[in-house]
Amino acid sequence: MNNPQGDGGVWGAARDKAITLLALGQTRLELLGNELEVARIKAMRQLMLAQALLFCVGLGVVLAVMGLALLFWEQRLMVVALSGALVWALALYFYVAMRSGSKHSEPLFNASLAELQEDLRQLKAASGHGRSPD
Repeated sequence: MNNPQGDGGVWGAARDKAITLLALGQTRLELLGNELEVARIKAMRQLMLAQALLFCVGLGVVLAVMGLALLFWEQRLMVVALSGALVWALALYFYVAMRSGSKHSEPLFNASLAELQEDLRQLKAASGHGRSPD
């Protein structure tokens, strides 16, 4: 008599395939979760560093302008105006640099997508359903 819970036969092969697919899915989800956590940590670190940088730069600019205005008391209006123009020019430069830097970032979930494409290629090769998508 054929035992449906045994290790052989069609049911055993189907069960083994299902277990393999579930393990594969679990691995991919764990990889995706790891990538999300790394991206979150990087974003939070960058945000904290940017806030600290902005505070220090802002305080430094105020103190520098005050120092120059005190040093050149007779031309204090010109010192403040030139300092303001310099700050605006630097802000424009940093804005352009930030925009160009964000265009060259690596796509999110790049490793997960590469692993899924490799899985798809191997499954197609094993089943004989055509060539790889590469």
